[in-house]
Amino acid sequence: MQNVADALANLESSTSSPLLTKLGEKFQAAGFELALVGGPVRDAFLGRKAPDLDFTTNALPDQILEVLKPWATNTWDVGREFGTIAATVEGEQVEITTYRADSYDKKTRKPTVEFGTDLEADLVRRDFSVNAMALRLPERVFVDPHGGLENLLAGVLKTPTSPEVSFSDDPLRMMRACRFAAQLGFDIDLDTFQAMAQMADRIEIISQERIRDELIRLLLSDKPRLGLTALVDSGLADLVLPELPALKLEADEHHHHKDVYQHTLTVLEQAIDYEVEYGLEKDLISRMAALLHDIGKPATKKLEPNGAVTFYHHDIVGSKLAKKRLRELRFDNDTIKAVSLLIELHLRFFGYSDQQWTDSAVRRYVRDAGEQLKRLHILTRSDVTTRNRRKAERLSFAYDDLEQRIADISEKEQLNAMRPDLDGQQIMEILDIKAGPEVGKAYKYLLELRIENGPLGPDEAKKRLLEWWSSR
Repeated sequence: MQNVADALANLESSTSSPLLTKLGEKFQAAGFELALVGGPVRDAFLGRKAPDLDFTTNALPDQILEVLKPWATNTWDVGREFGTIAATVEGEQVEITTYRADSYDKKTRKPTVEFGTDLEADLVRRDFSVNAMALRLPERVFVDPHGGLENLLAGVLKTPTSPEVSFSDDPLRMMRACRFAAQLGFDIDLDTFQAMAQMADRIEIISQERIRDELIRLLLSDKPRLGLTALVDSGLADLVLPELPALKLEADEHHHHKDVYQHTLTVLEQAIDYEVEYGLEKDLISRMAALLHDIGKPATKKLEPNGAVTFYHHDIVGSKLAKKRLRELRFDNDTIKAVSLLIELHLRFFGYSDQQWTDSAVRRYVRDAGEQLKRLHILTRSDVTTRNRRKAERLSFAYDDLEQRIADISEKEQLNAMRPDLDGQQIMEILDIKAGPEVGKAYKYLLELRIENGPLGPDEAKKRLLEWWSSR
């Protein structure tokens, strides 16, 4: 990590854009203060380009608009009641917010919005010291009243004020601590972490939608294991994702099995490694399926007399549990459907390595996975965490073989668009029936024939359909 002098030099070089100076001069000429604040300042020290430019000012929302409108391409309200105005200026999107000095209702996380007049008073209400640094414009004076740069250089997350006050004001900050640990690779300060553990139940006043959004950001970070570990160790996961800490299964002296919780975190990391190979970088569905793929194990755990531990049908049970949890977290239906399907199918392959499948079994694997086939490849490969090198290689070679089988059959039979040889209209004409349940049954019968035998052609399919129909 760079020293303070190098960090300040990096900030200067990373924020040398003429836009910052022009914005500062515009507000200064109108009699207002302006400062670059929060994430962009932090990311400049880290040598990263922030996705957004956030500014704060003592100008009120209407006054912000008065300064920007003659110059900006367009302006719009992000949240005027919270003091935030957005604009496109010289091709860059910026957000400018009036200084805030909010007070909080202890029963909710919604603040009573109060506009402030002082930059340092605005910074103290921010979540972590590394996000409470600012650069006054246009003169480029660095403002850091809470040791943010020192904590940044040390790789530590610490609240600007006491963590008890900060987390009481906004309990979602506890989840943000986990998320920033994952995004930045930082440690959470001990006092801050202890406050999280003591106040974890405050998270219950936060809406499921906000919890979901923080969980998504955490999972899509570069190092989600760090954030998930903090989430579990603080007790927050017991309240927002209880299926994860439940994977810490207790083992007695006679029965042994691998640590399902640590296995799950390893599967997630391996899934991330496979994303680029399959063209699905930063893929939420793959990562969520990896995180939840074994959550059916606690409910299906059985201790056998011979010392083995079994989890029969944990794939089916886990799929149902994942649906339930993701619905409670207000995920969209497409994500819920995809994740639950992957969990349901994640064990399907392991019979392949013992006995090579028939072509019909390969077709069925592709048909059942549907649009999630690439993600199923990722999850299945990632689920191999054995330290037995020979076993790992055997499973890897077996999956290579399966993927090659899928590619070969797909080239000959167009597996990606697997349909019966006859469509619904043709079925109705051949059987002389109208649209209804019988057409669906006939379609399903022909699809099974297609899976078992490959393409039959229209004439043979018609013959088989008529034979099936007359036998009914």
